[in-house]
Amino acid sequence: MTQATAIIVGASSQLGRELVTQLTAEGTRLGLLVPDPAAMAEFIAALDTSAQENILLGALPITEPDAAAQAIEAMWQQLGGAHLVLVNTGLNSYHPDLPWQIESDIIKVNVQGFALICNTAFRLLREQGYGQLAAINSIAGLRGGPAVAYHASKAFAQNYLEGLSMHAQRLKLPITITDLQLGLLDKAAMQQSQLWLAPLHKVAAQILRALKKGKRRAYITRRWALVAWLTRLLPEYIYNTRHWKKKGKH
Repeated sequence: MTQATAIIVGASSQLGRELVTQLTAEGTRLGLLVPDPAAMAEFIAALDTSAQENILLGALPITEPDAAAQAIEAMWQQLGGAHLVLVNTGLNSYHPDLPWQIESDIIKVNVQGFALICNTAFRLLREQGYGQLAAINSIAGLRGGPAVAYHASKAFAQNYLEGLSMHAQRLKLPITITDLQLGLLDKAAMQQSQLWLAPLHKVAAQILRALKKGKRRAYITRRWALVAWLTRLLPEYIYNTRHWKKKGKH
């Protein structure tokens, strides 16, 4: 493969679309897998012609393991392989009563679905003999939190990626595993924090920079590395009582 190729699993979010915009601007050929291809088609149609010509679009049935694996394999075959597989899937929800259905849905998508996607992608990269597998994760996985299943699922993702990295090293394969630890951007947006809420194009640019450098782990944006460091250090009695007060209206 002479042209850079990438598969983005879960490209329909705002961040996913920004990554598509920046990658196609660099001439990367993309395979996009999304739950609702029709909803993504309008976005693709708005891109310039050269970008549209470099995009393949497919459906991802994330809650159906066998069908999801087949979708990834089919996209891989259409592209003729890929230098990068970027996983951008995830479900987050919170209810103070912790209803099991919400917890169950998060576990099904963020744990079972995530592991399936990464396992399938790793196998394809192993058969190819090289490449990079990256996932957009969160520093929420560093500790537990009120969104119980979500925090736990991100811890699972972090450890799963680390395990895949160790496995690639043991197989002596040039496969890079990158864990992209995003800051608590939803919470920063809720708090209207200008310090911690970076523009979307900057978030995407830092993600792509980390990928090109072959980082094992990267904090996006970089200032969240400080929060991650402090989160690890806080004793539980302090960590459990922390909260962000909502800013009042002025």
